[in-house]
This record gives sequence, structure tokens and C-alpha cells, in this order.
Amino acid sequence: MATLAPYEKRHKVTVLGSGNWGSTIAKLVAENTAEHPDLFERDVQMWVHEEEVTYNGSTHKLTDIINTHHENVKYLPDIKLPSNVIANPSVQDAAKDSTVLIFNLPHQFINNLCNQLQGHILPYARGVSCIKGVNVTASDISLFSESIGARLGIYCGALSGANIATEVAKGLFSETTVAYDPPPMDSSRTATPRGPSPHASHTDLTSLTALTEKKTSSGGKMKLRALPADYPPLDHTTLHTLFHRPYFHVHVVSDVTAVSLSGALKNVVALAAGFVSGLGWGDNAKAAIMRVGLLEMVKFGHAFFPNSGIRTQTFTEESAGVADLITSCSSGRNFRCAKMAAEEKKKLANEGSERKARSVDEIAEEVLNGQVLQGLGTAREVNTFLKSRGREAEFPLMTAVYKIIQGEMAMEDIPEMIQMQ
Repeated sequence: MATLAPYEKRHKVTVLGSGNWGSTIAKLVAENTAEHPDLFERDVQMWVHEEEVTYNGSTHKLTDIINTHHENVKYLPDIKLPSNVIANPSVQDAAKDSTVLIFNLPHQFINNLCNQLQGHILPYARGVSCIKGVNVTASDISLFSESIGARLGIYCGALSGANIATEVAKGLFSETTVAYDPPPMDSSRTATPRGPSPHASHTDLTSLTALTEKKTSSGGKMKLRALPADYPPLDHTTLHTLFHRPYFHVHVVSDVTAVSLSGALKNVVALAAGFVSGLGWGDNAKAAIMRVGLLEMVKFGHAFFPNSGIRTQTFTEESAGVADLITSCSSGRNFRCAKMAAEEKKKLANEGSERKARSVDEIAEEVLNGQVLQGLGTAREVNTFLKSRGREAEFPLMTAVYKIIQGEMAMEDIPEMIQMQ
């Protein structure tokens, strides 16, 4: 049992999203909140997009099944969730009074989620984004962690790594990277003692509640409300405690940009790895794709986020970088769906069939049980951005993936496309 720390309040944690990865994160976080009552409230709210599912032959609300049977039977079947994971169909109610918001849902839904949360969260809440994508327009690109932060007026870090949800949920060993660059006023505070004190507090509460600026990856600044001193600090140590498990090792860094970009761009590379594997080209071809892909990921980060403090080592040394790339190019859903598309195309060609092979989009819709294949959206969004900047030729692998999924290029032409890398 952890000893009580000198803080009046504890952090309430909410997981926003309940797919297989969202449910897995809720599971491990709830295990930790139960073990550390000095830092966290025991119950972890998990926002669930309500739907009806069949369970034991009858129809039930998914939240009722989770709260009664402690299992997300649709998105994480056969895995027992801790009883302190509380499924909540109201996103505003789930996030109410939470100081830690963990965002874990497909990136195309994040803007609508933020719209619903505006005005309904603590002004000094902090976030961690598990969303593997980038926020792209025709002329600009930003990290989802910063998009969330800007929309809600909070600081938001990121979590990403070589983490296949079902393996983590089963307690199989893995690693992850949490990127969090604590706003200075959150990690250099004087704690408010628990209970009465004969001495007046020396903490300047006025300065702690004032708006303070935090630099963004683009070099701009956003104003933040300081975390009150009667909460434990949300620093690297606290976040390590929140996420680390004996089976889920956590390394906390400050490079939010590289961790976020790695989680997004590796999905595009995984599609290319799936294509060459499905064509039967072997492990040498897949290794070449991974090498070129890693180079393009690093290049992309330094090219478009030069003032963010981005480090090449984060890509090459962290679980969020090279390790996640290896896993995604071996067994992730983007790799599997792309491989299935290539295998079907090759099979039909060998048979001399005139039938058209299914696209990756069509295969994903059929096999993912309603979940989203994020590499497809990221590939299209990144290409829109690169095209607007006139820089497609500098990222031939990412450009090739886009052209393949759009039907503008054959999978077999990938080697020619990347031969100068």
C-alpha cells in the first residue's frame, strides 16, 4: 500500500474512447489508480460511444455490459476489465472534474469530441493523446496533442509505442513511450499540506491560478491555467506511475513531436510493408521498406517541425519510433489489411481472373469490426499537405502509398519509386 502524500486532492482520470486500445489503456490505468490512492482517485471513467450489442443471446447497451460483466465484448472480448473502470455514455459527465484526460479514439472524431468538451472540463486539466495521426489541412499540419490542447485550453502530451492492444490487454510484456513536457508551473510548486498547519503557506496561490504561456511545436505560445498546488504534480514521475505496469514498461520523454509523428507516419509505412509482403517479395523487401520509411519519418519531422525540439534519437531509440515501426510492419492492422489486398490481387492475376481485387478500404471495412484503419486517412492527409507544399518527390514512399490506395499506381512499382532513397 502506498503511503499518503501531503496533498489535499487526488487526480481523477478519464479515458475518452473505448475501442480495443482505449479499453486496454483504461484497464492498465485502473490497475494503477487502485494501487496508488495517494495520487489518484480509484475509479477511472471511460467514455463509451453507446451502442447496442448482442450478449448471451439478447440485446444490451454496451455500457451496461461493461459495468455489469466488466468486459468490452465488442472491442476487447475475453479480457476482464477492473471493476473500477466505469463505462459512461456521456462524454461530458465522464470528463467532469477530471485532471487527467486520456484521448484514445480515431483521429477523425477528435474535433467533434473537443466541441462537446469545451466548457465542461477543469481549466487546469492535462491531457495525454494516444491518437496515432496528424491534424492536416491543405496548407498546415499539427500534432493532435496540440490540436486538442488549443481547442480545450489545456496542455496535452502523447503516448505511443509498439503496442498491439490485445497483447497488452493479456498482460504480455511490451514497452511504450510517454511524451510529456510539463508546463513549468505544474512541476515546480509547493504542496499544500494535508490537514491544518501551524504555519501559513508560502505558496503564492494567485500566481498558481494565473494564465501562463507554454511554447508549442510550431514556435507559437498558448496560455495555460496552472494546476493547483493541492494536487500532486503532473510530472514525469506521476505519469510513469499512472501508466507503468510490470508487463507494460514506460519510458517518459519530453519530445512530444517525434512521439506523435512516429505514431502517425508508421501506419503509412506499414501499408507499404503489407503490399510487398502480400506480393510475396520476402523479408528483404520488407526491411528495405522499413529503412526508407524510418528515414522519411525523421525527415518529415525535421522539415515541418524544426522549432519543436524534435530529436532524431526519439525515432531511432524509443518504443514510439523504431520499435513501433517494426511491430506495425509485422502484424499491425494496417500491415495485415494491405497484405490481404496484395495477396488477393496476386491470386486473381495468377488465375487469369478478370475480377477486380478488393481495395484496402474494402478489406478494412469487412475485417475490422467497425474499427478504423488509420493509415489510409493519414496517407491521404499527408499527401494533401505535401502536394500543397510541392514536396511530394522528397517523400517517395509516402507518395507511393497514397497513389496505390487511390488506384493511381501499382504495388509492383514501389521499388522504382523509392530507388533514390
